[in-house]
Amino acid sequence: MPEQVESSPKLNVSSEIKSPTYDLTKFHLKRILSNNSKCKSITLLGTFPDISETDAAIVVFEKNAYRESDVATEVPADQDADSSPKPSYFSTDLQVRTDFINNIYASFQCVPTQELCTVKGTVIYPATEKHIEKYSICQKYIINETPDLYESITLPYITSSQFSLDWVYNILEHKQETERIVFEDKHPENGFVLLPDLKWDGRNVETLYLLGIVRKRDIKSLRDLNASHLPLLRNLRESAKQAILERYGLNPNQLRMYFHYQPSFYHLHVHINPIRNDAPGIWCEKSHMLDTVINNLELMNDYYQRASLPFVLYEGNKLLELYDKQLEVRQVVAQELSEADEAPEAFTDDEPEEGRECKRIKLSTPQKESNEAELLEMPCA
Repeated sequence: MPEQVESSPKLNVSSEIKSPTYDLTKFHLKRILSNNSKCKSITLLGTFPDISETDAAIVVFEKNAYRESDVATEVPADQDADSSPKPSYFSTDLQVRTDFINNIYASFQCVPTQELCTVKGTVIYPATEKHIEKYSICQKYIINETPDLYESITLPYITSSQFSLDWVYNILEHKQETERIVFEDKHPENGFVLLPDLKWDGRNVETLYLLGIVRKRDIKSLRDLNASHLPLLRNLRESAKQAILERYGLNPNQLRMYFHYQPSFYHLHVHINPIRNDAPGIWCEKSHMLDTVINNLELMNDYYQRASLPFVLYEGNKLLELYDKQLEVRQVVAQELSEADEAPEAFTDDEPEEGRECKRIKLSTPQKESNEAELLEMPCA
């Protein structure tokens, strides 16, 4: 059995964390990259001019998700009588302003205690063009990547221009973030590290978001997987589920475990979150369920070297430029219909059979240019 270790329960505070080189209060906004009203988040592009006028900085502010304890109205039975009460939205600190009241319906603006008003902030500094592209809202295009296109376009591109993986190796080598590790399997072939994703605050289990980062360094993405990796994938699935059950009490059958393609960084990792949480990147053209990946490799050992894999590219992505040169993915060919080429009308219940038969002929016959003689011969013209 591979040696497995579980870290201490601390998640949010690490002795390795150093003070940042920048002062967040001195951030200077250049433009807003995205403003997501559904996720209650906003992404900003700017600089820290006291450090550098040119180095780009990305700041993401996101409203924290609600915890059940935040809306409690009774003191928990296990709470010490001498301890300070936990903050609640329904405390005397709640400030309420009425918008309107209409019969049984009412709308208010509520300002809870300061402790419940915190906003999660994420900073990327200095940010590269790829970071800016990733966090920007722009036009999107579906690419149906065949194995040949992967070899000729995608692979050369990601080999030459991917993000640095030093931060991943720092985690695997215990140089950074060791106290954030939730679970670790040290087996060199089948092992992995489980830790919180940056998108999770590390506290609210309702929005749990973990990454399982494999130890092997030669697997960039789904494209590199084959049947020899099945022991790794099965171990990743079962060990991660057990660790999450023991640590957070979540039912393994309520977890979503999936890969992204294309991934944001090219070192194989699995995303894990509760199925009740609408996590980013779970749409069908982006995510591949771990169970499905395992099943595909059980059926065909080189499935991901043979399969066509769709993925999304954003306007401004250099990979999109490469695909556009070969496939013209941005070009839309507009076909105008003349009056003679208009689509046949739909059938109606009270239409005579002769008229219906005429429409059947139009539906089943390819359109072609009709001369005057043909029009005269058509019984239903």
